[in-house]
Amino acid sequence: MDINEIIKWGSLVALTIHNNLTVFIMRYSKILPEQYISSTAVVCAEICKFAISLILHIIFRVRELGSIKKYNLKMLVNELFGTESDALKTLVPACLYLVQNNLQYYSMTKLDPATFRISSQIKHVIIAFFTVVILKRRIYSHQWVSIFLLVFGIILVQFSKGDKTTSSLSSQDALINKSLGLLSVFITCLSSGFAGVYFEKMLKKTKVSPWARNVQLSLFSVIPGYIIGCLIIDGKEIREKGFFSGYSRWTIYSIMCQTLTGFIVVIVIKYADNILKSFANSISIILGCIAQYFIFGFDITITFIVGCFIVLYSSYLYGKPVKQKRYKYGLIEDNKENMEELKA
Repeated sequence: MDINEIIKWGSLVALTIHNNLTVFIMRYSKILPEQYISSTAVVCAEICKFAISLILHIIFRVRELGSIKKYNLKMLVNELFGTESDALKTLVPACLYLVQNNLQYYSMTKLDPATFRISSQIKHVIIAFFTVVILKRRIYSHQWVSIFLLVFGIILVQFSKGDKTTSSLSSQDALINKSLGLLSVFITCLSSGFAGVYFEKMLKKTKVSPWARNVQLSLFSVIPGYIIGCLIIDGKEIREKGFFSGYSRWTIYSIMCQTLTGFIVVIVIKYADNILKSFANSISIILGCIAQYFIFGFDITITFIVGCFIVLYSSYLYGKPVKQKRYKYGLIEDNKENMEELKA
């Protein structure tokens, strides 16, 4: 088997396992009696991302140049923060990803993992909207159908009773928790959706390596994350209890999972395609629901199963390749732009 094939399938397996581990570990770490401060965990994860990305960027650049002696600090700083790096433009997605990471921890205290995973698929709707508005891309008919199916499936999923932690609450408290959790999930998807499309547009205009971009994103996330999250919002609690108050091994595991997310996604995007990524995501959701049934006592209802499969099918349908038609002058996509080129 070719090395690229091994990396492709290995990264998809890693993505499937990682998606479930991240949600379960974050959920478990947030229902323990002694609680840690979420903003500190987010900052720690970003510091780890910064350090790993910086090391990887230096390693790949040294390999390109052939010798470590040809690479120096001035070149590094210029690549990361020089005029051609567009470093300041990463402030927007960095701050939005910071909001996303903080809200994920909050969502985990309000929703069970399965409901969180399924509800998070609303990001496809948001990404589709920003893709049309910002990137001026066309959304095909089957993709619009998948978006409406997605919304319908997510609505069905919300009728589930949740796991032992959420179902033990009174009906009014459970409704408030679910409403707050869904609101935080929506804001999370909104921020990450806009950030992803904005970041994609920015990447197409520059030749900066993904590792350098990760360095910039992490650095611009750490600074506001520490100042706003740790000093202003949670400053009083941190001064009273300490920065690492409530930390356990599950907190460390959660930080490690958050750190690995960006790197696994980069590898998947490079070596696999969106359809395989969609399948990996679908499989991870199904496996996650089964695992949650045994670990957290999740109540799997008929409406949840139907809603889950509708969401999974909509994800597959959205990533389905566009049909192509063969014309006299070769194989081209059946869209307005290519038709105009053919007529010309």
